[in-house]
Amino acid sequence: MLAGAHFHFDGVATLDQAANDARYILGAETVLYLVMLPLCLALFPLFWNKSFFAGIHWRGATALRLHWRLGAAALGCAGLAALEESLFKSPAHAPIEDMIRTPGAAWLMFGFGVTFAPFFEEICFRGFLLPSLATACDWVGERFTDKAPPPLDENGHPLWSLPAMAVAAIPTSLLFAGMHSAQQGYSLGPFLQVFAVSLILCAVRLGSRSLAASALVHAAYNFLLFSAMMIGTGGFRHFDNM
Repeated sequence: MLAGAHFHFDGVATLDQAANDARYILGAETVLYLVMLPLCLALFPLFWNKSFFAGIHWRGATALRLHWRLGAAALGCAGLAALEESLFKSPAHAPIEDMIRTPGAAWLMFGFGVTFAPFFEEICFRGFLLPSLATACDWVGERFTDKAPPPLDENGHPLWSLPAMAVAAIPTSLLFAGMHSAQQGYSLGPFLQVFAVSLILCAVRLGSRSLAASALVHAAYNFLLFSAMMIGTGGFRHFDNM
């Protein structure tokens, strides 16, 4: 972003301009993701003695087998977004709306929102954070009750207790909603809606034992939101209709 501002790439001359330009923001995130993923692929097998995607329980075949149920979950998430729109007043000039006021920026956000964003956000929040918190909760409970931990399942997956999964989903979802709250101007309605969506994604991840399943729901949910916006604005040409 500094380099782009220095060389006035596409008319952007300051970091303040770059910080509100969808091309700069998404470009910076994409670079970060594309640096992070190869490091994960190389480093984590050294600690896990298994591939990165096996370690985070990606399990794409499980997601494909459950595709109808996952589609229903995505529709449920979209329904929550529609409910939030009807119950809460939309924030005026939310940062994300200002970012996508041109067709090019909107299409760029659409593409990013159904590919890079769900994939990497799910790795961070429900690939690492959620399982770590669930394991920590069960570990604390075992220390207090002197119970032995249950054996792993046939796929080497921890058998978390229901209370541990429920407790772990709450801070995971609070952090997930907090990360997205700046885009909506820190408004209560969108925060609660994203929090509820995150709880659904946590339930999908924990219930299916597949990170690919929650990533698929996340991507489909984003696709539905952007598709509704695209239709409502005539292909991102008439944002006054929003």
